[in-house]
Amino acid sequence: MLANSLIELDRAHLVHPFSCYRNHEETGVRVLKSAKGATVTDASGKTLLDGFAGLWCVNLGYGQESIVEAAAKQLRELPYATGYFGLGSEPAIRLAARLAELAPGDLNHVYFTLGGSDAIDSTIRFIRYYYHAKGAPQKDQFISVEHGYHGSSTAGSGLTAIPAFHAGFGVPYDWQHKIPSHYAYRNPVGSDPQAIIDASVAALRAKIAELGAGRVAAFYAEPIQGSGGVLVPPTGWLKALHAVCKEHDILFVADEVITAFGRTGPLFACEEDEVVPDLMTTAKGLTSGYVPMGAVFISDHVYNTIADGAGKAPVGHGYTYSAHPVSAAVGLECLRLYEDSLLENGRKAGKRLMAGLRSLADHPLVGDIRGRGMLAAIELVTDKERKTPLPVAADPGRRIFERAWANGLVIRAFNSGILGFAPPLCCTDGDIDGILDRTRMTLDQTLEDQDVRSAMKR
Repeated sequence: MLANSLIELDRAHLVHPFSCYRNHEETGVRVLKSAKGATVTDASGKTLLDGFAGLWCVNLGYGQESIVEAAAKQLRELPYATGYFGLGSEPAIRLAARLAELAPGDLNHVYFTLGGSDAIDSTIRFIRYYYHAKGAPQKDQFISVEHGYHGSSTAGSGLTAIPAFHAGFGVPYDWQHKIPSHYAYRNPVGSDPQAIIDASVAALRAKIAELGAGRVAAFYAEPIQGSGGVLVPPTGWLKALHAVCKEHDILFVADEVITAFGRTGPLFACEEDEVVPDLMTTAKGLTSGYVPMGAVFISDHVYNTIADGAGKAPVGHGYTYSAHPVSAAVGLECLRLYEDSLLENGRKAGKRLMAGLRSLADHPLVGDIRGRGMLAAIELVTDKERKTPLPVAADPGRRIFERAWANGLVIRAFNSGILGFAPPLCCTDGDIDGILDRTRMTLDQTLEDQDVRSAMKR
């Protein structure tokens, strides 16, 4: 009765993110009740392996008591402290210092936000201020990459290059531009890594020339494109695009909201690419999803230009909950757990996950398997040679998610027929094997889907 009551209350009042409102009203909510480790339990008592860590964010797994205690202790001692008026709190100061110590290169300054979307918005404001301070306000054009995701805020959704986040919202704006993705499985130049890198470099150079190097402010890229389908660039891609930006005096922004904090192996994915960005955004794994928090890392030269340009005047950008002491206390404990053992466990689990997913390559529906560490995807097709996507009639996003759920597995099922995986770093061998077994079961059931079978016969 309680579950039914919650479903009705949800149907009547709670607006869900990125959902079809009328469909959700019809189908109703799935209520999650508890979680531990890599598993979640719904209101009916059904236990599922969480192969997606909530929304790529519960990196440390559920039920980490030391995180709960860190939050409770801070709530009792100082539940809120503003960063305005020159005030602050010990956890926020210590977290900023520790993150600066761990970050690549000269990313020594940290501005805290509530999450990834407002971290991206903050970079836009900082970048505009930076160029005004340099006496170059005409540098106001921003470039990102097709299939990239940079949040769903008003400005960030325009940098996002996924049509579903644009429809009906009047974005992107005329100062937001795109170059083609590296998407190796479906790249027009083929799958050769150097050819893909060369094509992206040429596309960025062409876009800069089209807009004018004196107009381009910044370039945004994810080390791995997450919401675009877990698209992994060739080794050296990020470094090559970074070099083009340096050549043209364009700020390089690494969006690590998904990839940071062990998701791909190291604490920050751009370390693997030997890239030190001018600005870097993080969120999700920063607090393992236990409380909201994001962060913008700012390099010395960007920070100093802004600070010198402002002089004695305030830099007019701030949030009520920036550097929230409870979130900062949680962030500090998360860093301790990462460094203590969970980064290493994540690397081990990631190798097992990738090896297991690659063992599914012989399945009739599997066209591509890609990933790095605990961030992976399977792309399904009805014809491997032609790379024919699953038909729209098969309603891949909804039906595959429902099959996986029935099999005791939570994954991200994209409408394009891509299955996304981002399990918690705490996964045991048994957890990973369970995810793989339930994935194969889901694939076998999808193979029996009448719409899929009809498409395979054509």
